[in-house]
Amino acid sequence: MKYIIDRLEEGLAICETELRKRISVPVSHLPKGIKEGDVLREEEGRFSLDSEETDKRRREMKKKLMDLFE
Repeated sequence: MKYIIDRLEEGLAICETELRKRISVPVSHLPKGIKEGDVLREEEGRFSLDSEETDKRRREMKKKLMDLFE
C-alpha cells in the first residue's frame, strides 16, 4: 500500500492512504530523514521511501502552483 506523509508531530507521522484514510505511524518505524509530502510504500509491515513517486508528486504540485500564478 502507498502512504503520503501529511505531517510529523510528537514522534508520529500522520499519513494518508490512497483511499484518503489517515493513519498514525511512529517515526521510529520509518526510514530516517523522512519529511512531509514523502511517499511511503508498506510491504509486510515494513515502510520504505518511494523516492520516484515522491519526486513525481512534488513536480506535479510545483506545476499546479505555477499554473495558479500565471
